Amino acid sequence: MHTPWNLSHLLPAAALSATLLTGCANVTPAAYRGQQPELALEQYFNGPLTADGIVFNRSGKVVKRFHVDMVGRWKGDDGTLTEHFTYSDGSKSERVWHLRRLADTGPARNYEGRAGDVVGTARGYAEGNAFHWNYTLALPVGSRTYDMHMSDWMYLMNKHVLLNHTVMSKFGVRFASLFIAFHKP
Repeated sequence: MHTPWNLSHLLPAAALSATLLTGCANVTPAAYRGQQPELALEQYFNGPLTADGIVFNRSGKVVKRFHVDMVGRWKGDDGTLTEHFTYSDGSKSERVWHLRRLADTGPARNYEGRAGDVVGTARGYAEGNAFHWNYTLALPVGSRTYDMHMSDWMYLMNKHVLLNHTVMSKFGVRFASLFIAFHKP
């Protein structure tokens, strides 16, 4: 599978600089409780969608642009989201998410997901118009594969637009970030 990130030159330096980083984000989706429109993955990611995104390297330079054509299908609490990526260099890849809505805990709408390049299970929850989940992505770089931590935040702006910000890290060091704008007809 093609990867949009070239991180090979960053991994050794990241291992050495991990101790220099401090602080953790304390924001949770509960901070968005009551915000409208309410984000339910089984509603927004149902049917055809498109997305456009950019990948920033650690210093903030755009290193890749991409477009995604996708289709989501839900039956009850189980969904499949098939994503077809086309990158600015002409390369292509595909990811198929298998999603499940779990039992709610209070106002939180809980979800989990699996995909071929996701190590284990992605887990997260939504409140109000926001959704946050964490997962580990097996990212091929050259002849090696690195397990990268992904912290994914999504914000439903209106019934057509959802904005996504993802931070990719390893050993507590931020390697890249992504901004994606999803468009639903």
